[in-house]
Amino acid sequence: MLGTEFELEIERVAHGGHCVARIEQPDDPPESGGVPRKRVVFVRHALPGERVRAVVTDVDKSFLRADAIEILTASPDRVEPPCPLAHPDGCGGCDFQHATLPAQRALKEAVIVEQFSRLAHLDVDVTVEEVLPTLHWRTRMQYVPLSGGRRGLRKHRSHGIIEVDDCLIEAPGARDVADAGRTPVTETVLGHAFQVAGDGFWQVHPEAPRVLVETVLAMLAPQPGERALDLYAGVGLFSSFLAEAVGPEGHVTSVEGDRTASGWARQNLARFDHVTVTCAPVERFVGGQQGIDVVVLDPPRSGAKRRVVEAVAAHHPRAIAYVACDPAALARDVAYFAEAGYVIQSLRAFDLFPMTHHVECVALLTPGR
Repeated sequence: MLGTEFELEIERVAHGGHCVARIEQPDDPPESGGVPRKRVVFVRHALPGERVRAVVTDVDKSFLRADAIEILTASPDRVEPPCPLAHPDGCGGCDFQHATLPAQRALKEAVIVEQFSRLAHLDVDVTVEEVLPTLHWRTRMQYVPLSGGRRGLRKHRSHGIIEVDDCLIEAPGARDVADAGRTPVTETVLGHAFQVAGDGFWQVHPEAPRVLVETVLAMLAPQPGERALDLYAGVGLFSSFLAEAVGPEGHVTSVEGDRTASGWARQNLARFDHVTVTCAPVERFVGGQQGIDVVVLDPPRSGAKRRVVEAVAAHHPRAIAYVACDPAALARDVAYFAEAGYVIQSLRAFDLFPMTHHVECVALLTPGR
C-alpha cells in the first residue's frame, strides 16, 4: 500500500499538523456481507473541506499517513506557500504555510477544542491570539551542516535532508544551536536580563517570553508575602518576576532538573535573597514543599503527568498557571487536576509558532468542585 494514490475528501484538522480523511478497507468489501469499515488517513498539506489526490507515505495497523500531491477542490483558505520548500518533498518544518494566517489560527483552535473534549471531557472556548512577526520569527535554528559550508533541514519524519539557502521563519541574527554549544547568551525580557546557554532552552519567538510572563502574572496575581513554586523553571524566567511580585517577605522556589539550566538560574536569580534554586527532577522534588500559594508549571512537551499533578494539588495552592506547548498533554493533565479537585478557570492560546501546527497555551487552575 505504500506509494498508493487515493482521491480523498478531507474532513477535519487533527493534532500534529495533518488533516483526517477516510478510505474503505480494501480487505472488507461490501459484498462480504459485513458493514465496510473506514480506515483513517492522516494527510499533510491539505485543508478541511478539500478534495485531494494523496500518496501514502506510511502504513500503520490502524491508520495511514499520506501527502496531498494534487488539490482537486481547494479550500477558500488555501494560499500559495511563501516558501518554495513548503511542499510534500520539501522541508518538514512548516505544516500550515498553505493556509491563510487566520485559517492557521482557526485550525489550532479546533485542535485545542478537540483535545480538551476528548481527553478532559470539557467544552472550552478559546481564541488563538496572533503574535507578530509571523515570518522571520525563529531566533534559534538547528541546521544540518553540509559540505562546502552549505546547510540543510530535515524532511518530515525522515533522516533525509534538503538544502536550505533562506528559511523564511528564521529571524535576523538567529543562532544555530548546533554551532552555539554551551556559549552563554543574554536575553532581555521586560527589563530583566537572563543568561542562557547558546544551545539551552529558550522560547524561539522573540515576543514569547514577554507574552507568557505577562499572561502568567495576570492569571496568578501573586501578592506580597506569598510563597510561589516555579516548576520546570529553566534559567529562571518566571521565578524572576514572581520574586519581584511576592517581595522579600515572600518566597520563590525555582526547580529545574537540567544541571546547566539550573546553574544559569542560580546566577540569574542571585540578586533575590528570597529565592531558592534547586536542581532536581520535578517529580522527585515537588512532594516535599509546604505552604505553597501559587504555582507555575512549564513542563516539556510531554507535560507534567499524573505524579506531578497530584503532588502539586496536594499542597492546595490557591492558583496554578500551566504553560503548555502541546494541547494534548495540557488537556490530559487538566483532567488529572480535575480528579484532584482543581478546575480550569481560564485558557488563553498564542500563535507563537506561525506557519507550523504548534501552539502555546496558558491555563489557570483553581480549587473547585
